[in-house]
Amino acid sequence: MRFKLLIALVDDSNTDNIMTAARKAGATGATVVGDARGEGLNPKKTFFGLTLEAQRNMVLFVVEEHLSRNILECIAQEGGFDENPGSGVAFQVDVEDAVGLGGQIMCLMDEVENKL
Repeated sequence: MRFKLLIALVDDSNTDNIMTAARKAGATGATVVGDARGEGLNPKKTFFGLTLEAQRNMVLFVVEEHLSRNILECIAQEGGFDENPGSGVAFQVDVEDAVGLGGQIMCLMDEVENKL
């Protein structure tokens, strides 16, 4: 079984919605790393040197490769990434090897077989 790592950078207020959408699409879990910072095409405005921006989270999903694109699209739709510039970004990278996924693999085998 092959896996992808999905990384979503989202507003703190939208993290739970993103995780729910990903689970409905087939993700079996997530790791949230808080207090992520970044800058897009247009830097945020500042007030007396303080940046006025919402807190962001980095949400990591290790998912089965056949489910990855659908999960990625569900995350983008839930977050409104295409409609609202600056609302977030998500991308996927190949996972060369992983350990500790035994429970998820058993669950995913049936799900992936049903979708293929």
